[in-house]
Amino acid sequence: MSPAPDDFRAAAHTAADLVSDYLDGLPDRPVWQPMEPADRKALLQAPLPEGGAPLTDLLDFIGAGVMPAPMGNGNPRFFGWVNSAPAPAGVLATLAASAMNPSSAGGDHADVHLERTVVRWIAELVGFPHPAGGGLLTSGTSMATILCLAAARGRAARLAGWDIREDGLAGMPPLVAYATGETHSCVRKAAELLGLGSKHLRTVATGPDGLLDVAELRAAVARDRAEGLLPFLVVASAGTVGTGAVDAFDPIADICAEEQLWLHVDGAYGAFGVLDPEIAHRYAGLGRADSLALDPHKWLGVPVDCGCALVRDTDELRGTFSLVPSYLRDEAAGELGWFSEYGMEQTRPFRSLKVWATIAHRGRQGISDDIARCTALARRLGEMVEADPELELLAPVQTSIVAFRHRVGGLAPEAVNAVNRELPVAVQLRGRVFVTGALLDGREMLRACLLNAATTEADLELLLAEVRAVGDALTERSAAR
Repeated sequence: MSPAPDDFRAAAHTAADLVSDYLDGLPDRPVWQPMEPADRKALLQAPLPEGGAPLTDLLDFIGAGVMPAPMGNGNPRFFGWVNSAPAPAGVLATLAASAMNPSSAGGDHADVHLERTVVRWIAELVGFPHPAGGGLLTSGTSMATILCLAAARGRAARLAGWDIREDGLAGMPPLVAYATGETHSCVRKAAELLGLGSKHLRTVATGPDGLLDVAELRAAVARDRAEGLLPFLVVASAGTVGTGAVDAFDPIADICAEEQLWLHVDGAYGAFGVLDPEIAHRYAGLGRADSLALDPHKWLGVPVDCGCALVRDTDELRGTFSLVPSYLRDEAAGELGWFSEYGMEQTRPFRSLKVWATIAHRGRQGISDDIARCTALARRLGEMVEADPELELLAPVQTSIVAFRHRVGGLAPEAVNAVNRELPVAVQLRGRVFVTGALLDGREMLRACLLNAATTEADLELLLAEVRAVGDALTERSAAR
């Protein structure tokens, strides 16, 4: 006898098979392919249903119309952006969390206490000091950055004798922040949203190694103070998105201590690199930062969405956001109060279970091994690029991002840039590997990001073979014009 169409248990078993088959089949399918126009249209123009559909029909649609058209990031040959494959333990935990469906704003239920634990675990993994209540999970580092910079802004205003929550920014001398040109765009967005203005986010030069120039930072702070402005924030990077560069935290922290500046570290992708003994030395001084934003949904493979904001001073974060209306008073909340007192979200999803499952499944050692494998593969890819006369390595491999380009002989610099600008999409369309591009010092490049421990050296060889083949074809076409 066939199950009833709305039998949840039967449908859940079908869904488990569907997801298992999808994950098992990833290596044997194209990494990514454009959707067929008819399939795209079916999603874009789907009519609002008048009546409901049984669970079995919904799963049929998901299996036939959604899962065959992935972004590609589950595949071990996906080297694009900073998007990881989902950790299987996190996938399973997501189902359980969805079934419970709490609001993790506060109260006395499992998700709240588990979030306290996993935030502490994350801090322990990267070696960041963690006072009770000194962090929370967010949608991603973009939101975590807003929270951390808001706390920095609040402290700076208070030190200047200004109550920013009561009086706003009007009339206050401009606050000035400092970052490099390779700092993630979410920092500029945060500065704009917080009313600081992008013109007051100074771009500090980098050295040949791509790291923030400490002497230039010190000089910029002095210039702004001389002009009557209020320097208050430095943003350093624990793995830039372009090249994976890790700033020298100790000398930056020294300047911040001398000048009473808040040191924020953007560790969205790269902070977990500290777990690889081979490159851990690059992260010396990370724990001296006032705040750190990072993404478990990147290198840890926690299913999206899941970022994390960590702060040294709990009072600064809580003092920035705490607002408890009468209908939310809760004597059982304890001295730390509700998570909604530490950030923007009131209704918050149950993110902590998938983080707990992902970390608990692999343990510190397993996570460290996975990260070390990715960085080793990146270094190997860098060696392969340097040994290939058709390719050029553009930056030292510091974490697990490799910045390189196709050498194009006999063409003007503009034409060389044009070839390398077209290369990533042309490679993507072939479906065998996926790589993305970016600009570095005005030069178009390819950036391969390795986050998947299932990637092999054969996958790296295929990546470079695809880049050479496509690059040669584009060069011939450009030369014929």
